[in-house]
Amino acid sequence: MHSETRSYRTGSEEVVLDLTQDAVEFVGDRGDGLLQVFVPHATAGIAVIETGAGSDDDLLAALRDLLPLDDRWRHRHGSPGHGRSHVMPAIVPPHCTVPVLGGRLALGTWQSICLVDLNVDNDEREVRWSFLAG
Repeated sequence: MHSETRSYRTGSEEVVLDLTQDAVEFVGDRGDGLLQVFVPHATAGIAVIETGAGSDDDLLAALRDLLPLDDRWRHRHGSPGHGRSHVMPAIVPPHCTVPVLGGRLALGTWQSICLVDLNVDNDEREVRWSFLAG
């Protein structure tokens, strides 16, 4: 298995960051196999979602509805509502697996691999890219 970690700056606002091009570059010409994408953080997730047509903003809005930015959370350090960031990975998991066929990601036409980060207190994230040859 080939594996590496890359760093990403997510900034001080909630973000859906498209990582698809990095996935393509990581897979390169490795042939058939599985791409595993994992974010080793308690407050971030990986989503396979359409981007650029408003779906990324819709995802953030849906997460705000499901996980309000207020003081209801028992986990209370950091910015107000920070506890919701610790609940988010139960909804947007910290990983995804994508088939790779002939060196190409077998994503659907409008699918992208995205890092989802609600934690405005941490502006740098690590993502582990792993390729398991088939």
